[in-house]
Amino acid sequence: MTTYIPLIVLSYLIGAIPFGLIIARLKGIDLRKTGSGNIGATNVLRSVGKKEAIVTLLCDILKGMIIPLVVLSMDGQDRYVALTGLAAVLGHDFSIFLRLRGGKGVATSIGAVLVYEPVVGVITISLWLLSTFLFKYSSLSALIAFALLPFNMIIFQTDNIGIIFSLCLTFLIFIKHRANIKRLMEGKEPRIGKK
Repeated sequence: MTTYIPLIVLSYLIGAIPFGLIIARLKGIDLRKTGSGNIGATNVLRSVGKKEAIVTLLCDILKGMIIPLVVLSMDGQDRYVALTGLAAVLGHDFSIFLRLRGGKGVATSIGAVLVYEPVVGVITISLWLLSTFLFKYSSLSALIAFALLPFNMIIFQTDNIGIIFSLCLTFLIFIKHRANIKRLMEGKEPRIGKK
């Protein structure tokens, strides 16, 4: 365990880097004061532009992959792949650089799942994209994809660690989307492409 503690901490710190905020700042925009106020790719899309949103999305996905891939290269056990992935998501959601505020962790969670169980990661991305295409709500798409994540993990990963890992990610996604869930229920959630 002691071998992996520095990697868990490093994964948190990498996850805590607010790429969306940095990319928007380069364009003279403070994401926290525009659009939804969120630092993720959806708000970058609304407030800055498509190219910047794609870069933000890729950076946030990579945050969830980097240290888990290092652990895999060390022949690390599944539990440490999961822990480092979860640490990256916690860093994104509760960034030490933003006074423990942050994004909603969707892209970073997907990155972590892709490393832990690639098939489930691809299914999660597919559900996310399909839901986005059908409903045009970024938040609803994430909620659907991650509500199904634990079930997909049960199907493709018999290890209890994978199931616990997926439940933790789903819990965090729903916690971070509380305001979105309320707006969806009230019919006030903005669709993708609307500011």
